[in-house]
Amino acid sequence: MGVLNEILDYNDKFVAEGRYERFFTNKYPERGLAILSCMDARMVELLPSALGLKNGDAKLIKNAGALVSHPWGSVMRSLLVAVFELKVTEIMVVAHYDCGMRGLNAGSFLAHADAFGIPEDRITTLRNAGIDLDGWLTGFDDVEDSVRHTVSLIRRHPLMPDDVAVHGLVIHPATGKLTLVADGRTECPLPPGKQA
Repeated sequence: MGVLNEILDYNDKFVAEGRYERFFTNKYPERGLAILSCMDARMVELLPSALGLKNGDAKLIKNAGALVSHPWGSVMRSLLVAVFELKVTEIMVVAHYDCGMRGLNAGSFLAHADAFGIPEDRITTLRNAGIDLDGWLTGFDDVEDSVRHTVSLIRRHPLMPDDVAVHGLVIHPATGKLTLVADGRTECPLPPGKQA
């Protein structure tokens, strides 16, 4: 039996026994909070527990490294939708120590792609189309600097309202201990074009 069948069997019981009822809430986060965090499996239960969150408290957006790698990508769009459509007033970027994105490089990544049978001609086609695979497939060296960079990208986005606080934190993946990197209420430099 594969993982999908295990999950579907469990889900049948979950629904039949009404275990979903304790999760009832609406689409608006009770705490007006959106969290961008890493997709690391250690964060599934640890992150909400360490932050004292329950179902319905926050919008959770997850991706590798808790990064905004492009100002017009799906992560930034999700954050803007959370603000404009879902009543979010604060954003937290929460990365973690011991992240797989630390030290990620294109050479190693593409070697893995090759080992999985991705033909070299596809890589060549992407490069010839002007796609910067080396930049796109590069992680970071320092997680706290990465969080500062992502917080800055979010704050400076031309569609992000000035009064939305954007915080940056790093969580320990075993203990849940948070390290504050950027307090969006006190460290709020004005974005370019929005100078006082």
